[in-house]
Amino acid sequence: MPRGGWIRAGVWGALYVAFVIWVAWGDWKSLGWLVLLPLIVDAFTTKYINYSWWRKYKNTKPALYTLCSWIDAIVFALVAVYFINLYIFQNYQIPSSSLEKSLLVGDFLYVDKMAYGARVPMTPLSMPLMQHTAPKWLGGGKSYIDKPHWAYKRLKGWTSPKKGDIVVFNFPAGDTVLAKVESPDYYTVRYKLEQQGMMEMSIPTDRGLVQITKKDLKDVKVRPVDRRENYVKRCVGEPGDSLKITDNVIFTKSTEPRTQNTDWIQEPEREGVQLNYLVYTDGHILTAKYMDKLGISMADRIQNRKGDVYHFPLTKEAKETLEKNPHVIAVEVEQDLEGEVYPLGHNEWTRDNYGPIYIPKKGDKILITEENYRIYKRIADAYEFKSMKIGEEYAFEMDYYWMMGDNRHNSADSRYWGFVPEDHIVGRPVFVWLSIDKDHHKIRWNRIGKRAKQ
Repeated sequence: MPRGGWIRAGVWGALYVAFVIWVAWGDWKSLGWLVLLPLIVDAFTTKYINYSWWRKYKNTKPALYTLCSWIDAIVFALVAVYFINLYIFQNYQIPSSSLEKSLLVGDFLYVDKMAYGARVPMTPLSMPLMQHTAPKWLGGGKSYIDKPHWAYKRLKGWTSPKKGDIVVFNFPAGDTVLAKVESPDYYTVRYKLEQQGMMEMSIPTDRGLVQITKKDLKDVKVRPVDRRENYVKRCVGEPGDSLKITDNVIFTKSTEPRTQNTDWIQEPEREGVQLNYLVYTDGHILTAKYMDKLGISMADRIQNRKGDVYHFPLTKEAKETLEKNPHVIAVEVEQDLEGEVYPLGHNEWTRDNYGPIYIPKKGDKILITEENYRIYKRIADAYEFKSMKIGEEYAFEMDYYWMMGDNRHNSADSRYWGFVPEDHIVGRPVFVWLSIDKDHHKIRWNRIGKRAKQ
C-alpha cells in the first residue's frame, strides 16, 4: 500500500479529529461524529468503498467520465466552501453608510468567525453563500430548509465583543419581514400604521416609493436567527453596562442593576464619527470637487432649491473646515424630529438623547416594573421565549449588546430596535479585500488590504 496514502490519511484524520473536538467542546455527545474517521482513513488507504468508480471509464466512456469529474469537483468545492463559510470566515459587503468613515459603502470584508467562536448552524440545510433568498435563476424563494433546526451553540472562541469592536450580526428585528420591503423593519411599520392611526405609508426603496397598508402586515416572511439579514455596527455597550446618550455623546458605566454608582464615563469620540448638519451659505455653490474633499458621498448631498442651505453628514474635521469657509454663514447640527426609538412609544427618549438603559448579561435577575417592562419584553418574547410579568424577577439566559453606527444620524441601530442577543453575533471584520467606489465607478486600490478600524 502506498506510503503517501497513509500520510494523507494521517493529516486529514488529525484535522477531522481536531474539528470534532472543537465542535464538541462542552457538549461531548458530539464526539459521536468520530465514527466517520474510518471512512476518511479508508478513502486514502484501503479503499474498501470505491468512491472513484467512475475513473475506470476514462477511455471507454469519456462523456460519463467528464460528467462525473465535474460533479466530483463541484461537490468538493461546495462542501469546502460551506464549512469554511460556516466556521472560519465569511465575505461581507458594506451596503450602507452607517459606519462611514470607518468602513465605506462598497467595501468587501473578510469576517473572522473564529474570534468570537463560530456559531453552529441552526438551519444546517442551506445553499452555500446564500443568506436567506435564492437568486431568480434558481427559482427565488428561500435558500434554506427550516428543518432540521438545531439549538443555539457557539464554539470556543478567544474573545467576546468588546466596546469599540466592529461586529457583524444578524438583524434582531429581522425575524419578521414585510414581503414588499425590508427597511424600515416590520415592527416600526406596524407601529406607525396601527398606533398612529395611519392607513398607509410611503417607503422609499431602490425601486421608487412603495405604498404599505395595514393589509400588507399580513404578507410577511418569518426567518430563523441565522438566516436574518447581516448587519455591521460598532459595539458601544457590553453586557452589564448601563448606557445613555446626551446631546449625541455616549456615556456608559459598568454596574450591576442594583448598584448605586452614579459615575458615568464619556466614551472616547472615535475618528470619523459623523453627525448630520445644516450648512447655510451666502448663496455660494459648494462644488462637487469641494464636497469630495470633505468626504461627502453623492448620495448624501442635499441642498434646497435656492442653493444656500445644504444638509449632509460631517466629521468633526469636515465641520471645522466648513466653518472656516468665508461663504459659510452657519453650521448647525440636525435636530431629531421623529423621536421614534426603542421601545416604540417611549416618547421621552430620542435618537440624540437616549436612556439611561441597562444592557442585560447572562444570569442577571431584574425586577420587572411598569417602567422597564416595555424595554425587556421583546427579549422574553422573541429571543428567550419565556414569560415576563410586572412585579416578578426575570432571569436573562443570554448576554446582550448595544450596537451603533459611526454615522450617527444615518444609522438604523440599537436606538431603533434594541438589544443584540449573543446568539445573533456572526463575527468580527478583519480587513478589506476589495473596495468599489460606486460614486465614481472605480476600485479604491488604497483600501485593499486595509484593516477594519476598531
